[in-house]
Amino acid sequence: MIDLRSDTVTKPAAAMREAARDADVGDDVYGEDPTVNELEARAADLAGFEDALYVPTGTMGNQVAVRTHTERGQEVLSERESHVVKYELGGMAQLSGLQLRTLDGGERGIPTPEQVREGYVEEDAHRPGTGLLTLENTHNSKGGIAVAPEKIDAAAEAAHDHGVPVHLDGARVCNAAVALDVAPSRITENVDSVMFCLSKGLGAPVGSMLAGSEEFIARARRNRKLFGGGMRQAGVIAAPGMEALENVDRLAEDHENARVLAERLATVEALDVQDPETNIVLVNTEGTGLTAEEFLAACEDAGVAGVQFGIHVVRFCTHWDVDREAVETAAERVAQAVGE
Repeated sequence: MIDLRSDTVTKPAAAMREAARDADVGDDVYGEDPTVNELEARAADLAGFEDALYVPTGTMGNQVAVRTHTERGQEVLSERESHVVKYELGGMAQLSGLQLRTLDGGERGIPTPEQVREGYVEEDAHRPGTGLLTLENTHNSKGGIAVAPEKIDAAAEAAHDHGVPVHLDGARVCNAAVALDVAPSRITENVDSVMFCLSKGLGAPVGSMLAGSEEFIARARRNRKLFGGGMRQAGVIAAPGMEALENVDRLAEDHENARVLAERLATVEALDVQDPETNIVLVNTEGTGLTAEEFLAACEDAGVAGVQFGIHVVRFCTHWDVDREAVETAAERVAQAVGE
């Protein structure tokens, strides 16, 4: 099976397994795990912030950030197709007592400054007030689109003009940075916090980072504990995370493999394939007469796995466990499955 469901399915490299075995550990809740402390310092530097917090998952990182930035009852402005809206189980309402005001970010999934200003609600005797703007880069549901830093800057500036903080769901922000040929810190330059995953394209077996100011991270650490994310001898999983931070540049290989996959699939007449900007390829199956579910079942029979992203939309995701040969083979198998 060629597994293109997600870049989360990667197996840790030998160097990561060795790092986990040899990690110097302590109790992280007491701040005494030296490996976690080093990882947090290095992640903060990568993202261009004063401090960072190691969390088990990207969803926890986003939800901790949301809770830390806001007060219960406030509104959060979020792009309507964003991960925090679609794939986090209504966490903002359930965990932080917040309500959403969604914005249509268009084809690239980024709200305009005008939309942010129009969406802003001032607190008064009847209205809760806007407490946070969330953005996403790369934008998963839009097909791994790498949002330009200037677009992030503009939306963030509009929020800041109203005194509203900005959190960036940067689960794949390193993919965006590589695609745009900028440092990750350039993308995060004008936001107040960012979450990015170690466990996607960077290849770590577990973990994500939440970065921000020292004061923000101090408060976020309490909320991580509140959400059940306080860890003990976490150095054994943080050590592979440090290895993962060395893998940023190699994300370009995944992007190139995604481009090759898209080009090969586009030769199948019945498929409508979106040009990838990073490591995600979206395929519309409507021309085949198959739903996404039916198409994926045929692909699975042919030895290729993907995920459903809509009634007629499928996502394939390249990663370091799938080399060029495997990508080319996957395209051949998909073409054969469609033909049959």
